[in-house]
Amino acid sequence: MFKLRKETAVGLFVLIGILAIAYMSIKLGNVQVFTDKYYAVHADFSDISGLKVNAPVQMYGVKIGFVETIGLDQKKGVASVTMLIEKGVSLSDDAIVSVKTNGLIGDKYLKIAPGGLGDPIGPDGSLFDTNPAVDLEDLISKFAFGKV
Repeated sequence: MFKLRKETAVGLFVLIGILAIAYMSIKLGNVQVFTDKYYAVHADFSDISGLKVNAPVQMYGVKIGFVETIGLDQKKGVASVTMLIEKGVSLSDDAIVSVKTNGLIGDKYLKIAPGGLGDPIGPDGSLFDTNPAVDLEDLISKFAFGKV
């Protein structure tokens, strides 16, 4: 009888440990398990240097979503980005999406400057007004060689 209690306690301890590891992996890895509280928005950029999947999407400095996928559209010759935006946030089709950097050499994120007069976009909508990433190396080389 005592052996059965010991095995049950060990099994319960192992189960709790596995659940704790799974929970921390999801939270720390920024994995979205239930994405039903988001809707997808697409945008095409001429350059997204340094932008990564799961990068934050911000509006007014507040995180409103994240980058879900990044791909190359060879027909259009652009980088295609799909963002997941919180359902409570309304975007209009004249909003501007820019690739920005946290600090001087920090991580890249997407900043949305809301439009005002455009029509609201729904799930799987697209934002057409985009600004590419600023390449610091290009700026330095232009400054160094007097092309600014």
